[in-house]
Amino acid sequence: MNEIIKLKNVSKRFGDKILYDHINLTITEGECVGFIGGNGTGKSVLFQIMTGLIPADRGEILINGKRLGKDEDFPEGVGILINSPGYIEYYSGFKNLQMLAQIQGNISDEEIKSAMELLGLDPQDKTKVKKYSMGMRQKLGIVQAIMEHQQIIILDEPYNALDFTTNKEVTKVLLELKQEGRTILLTSHQQGYLDKLCDKMYCIENQKLVLFDEEKKQEYFSL
Repeated sequence: MNEIIKLKNVSKRFGDKILYDHINLTITEGECVGFIGGNGTGKSVLFQIMTGLIPADRGEILINGKRLGKDEDFPEGVGILINSPGYIEYYSGFKNLQMLAQIQGNISDEEIKSAMELLGLDPQDKTKVKKYSMGMRQKLGIVQAIMEHQQIIILDEPYNALDFTTNKEVTKVLLELKQEGRTILLTSHQQGYLDKLCDKMYCIENQKLVLFDEEKKQEYFSL
């Protein structure tokens, strides 16, 4: 399989706090990979580094063989949900997605509507985003990350603020995208969903990425 994401000796610190110290990671096309770690360990920062939103202090990040910061500033074909997406509060969810889609011009209104319906959002709903619940905003963010048929999908806490039924819907959608051969990276505090989705998982320990195998699970969860 093709190497689609590669981190080589990547380090990052904020002030006196070292988040990552010469980490290495290779993700191949079509893999679903999960990342776990306590609050403040740097899961969101890792995704921001991979997408060019913040620079690494040292090391190389290659997406589809292109080096971030040298060959390109932001990788192409990547759908992102990191932190809270910014929307125009006085527009509907569909109108916001429509405007975002016009930047690339790759998809039709019908494709946007289909993506919304996958996550249980009504494209005809005229409710302004400012009146959306946290769960509706989260679903809108996931739609934004997948609607343009992105090759790589990076989701930071996609299950945040969702109820049990919606969690199942999101999991079903992600499993379908995985079957289509998309490469998916995600974090979650909900271990069960990661176990169901991921081919492998990493935990963040002592500024390193450590494979979260059965031995490591026993270490984490044993009383």
